[in-house]
Amino acid sequence: MKIRTLFLSILAFAAIEGNAQKYVGGDISLLTKYEEAGVIYKDKSGNTVSDVLAFFKQEGLNSMRVRLFVDPSKASATHQKEGVVQDLDYVIALGKRIKSAGLSFMLDFHYSDTWTDPGKHSTPSAWNGMTVEQITQRVYDYTKECLNKLNEAGATPDFIQPGNEITYGMLWPTGHIYPAGGGQDGGTWDNFTGYLASAIKACKESCPSAQIVIQTEMSKAANVTNFYKTLKGYANISYDILGLSYYPDYHGSMANFENVINSLEKDYPDKKIMVVETGYSYAWHIGNTYNLESTYPLTEEGQRKFTADLITMLNNHSSVNGLYWWWPEDNGNKSVTTSWWNAALYNHNTGQPWAAFYELKNFLSEDASVYGISTDGEINGNIYDLSGRHITEMQKPGIYIKNKRKILK
Repeated sequence: MKIRTLFLSILAFAAIEGNAQKYVGGDISLLTKYEEAGVIYKDKSGNTVSDVLAFFKQEGLNSMRVRLFVDPSKASATHQKEGVVQDLDYVIALGKRIKSAGLSFMLDFHYSDTWTDPGKHSTPSAWNGMTVEQITQRVYDYTKECLNKLNEAGATPDFIQPGNEITYGMLWPTGHIYPAGGGQDGGTWDNFTGYLASAIKACKESCPSAQIVIQTEMSKAANVTNFYKTLKGYANISYDILGLSYYPDYHGSMANFENVINSLEKDYPDKKIMVVETGYSYAWHIGNTYNLESTYPLTEEGQRKFTADLITMLNNHSSVNGLYWWWPEDNGNKSVTTSWWNAALYNHNTGQPWAAFYELKNFLSEDASVYGISTDGEINGNIYDLSGRHITEMQKPGIYIKNKRKILK
């Protein structure tokens, strides 16, 4: 009987381990454009890489993110030249390649014709003039149409973001809100959550296995915690993952970022956390709000050290299961965009990856550092259950984590 109980416990642990899989990669929304422009990608030895996605997988990455605009042809010429080009056909083709390469796929809906972030969330031009009720229905119809076409093409997303950096809502002005509650410029939380619920409903109907990611950003730490706290009051919003953007040049020190993670873990023990956007420069600042040069010089080594330290910190949090670098594929420009992303993971002169690229796979190594199952209950250290919650003692039979060892009680 004891052997049977042990066997069942190990099976249960295996199932939980499967659910605890971690994901690392990047938002590679412009990869197609770079390839069309003839940009050459190389490995660290200078050999030309014929299949970029296969190379990413070979180097330990396992997930990629792509953005989707409603009608990017309606975006301004400036924004199009910055990289606003991803319509549904574009995303279907790239998403299919991602899935065919054996990578998981995160789809990032920008419910707009152009960039959306905490400072802008314009309603698609074709939706202007609609009532709140009509926009709510259109969000549902559009989301479902897109996902059904992705399914038909063999590009079903594994993760879906219904909105990009929605700290201040989306589909402005009617969905414009303050994170701590209340609306601005005519928007309301009821409108915003109605749009969000409509999008999530379509996601769950068309892609029932996909996990829903709600993304905010770190311009003010209180905005993140206030947003999710306010959102929690709306029972019609069901999601799986808290998605965060973290750019130290804009958002401050890693210690401040970890404080936000600690707060979210405490308040939302049932949710996973993903860093769905991050980046640090190898040469020039990408923002002027904070300067971390004393810790992370603007060099290849400084970028690598930032990446290594971020991964070390994130791997101390069992709730964090995703890390995505923003625009890692930027390589040599070749007039693909008018922007120059100084936090890319490719050397623009050589076409070879910077050292930080090879650090990313270490995000997945935490599972390997949690050693084999033991029945020794005398190991010193803090005790956690398999959901990552700190507990005072192992009261019930099961498997626990203690000093990075799996303990069977």
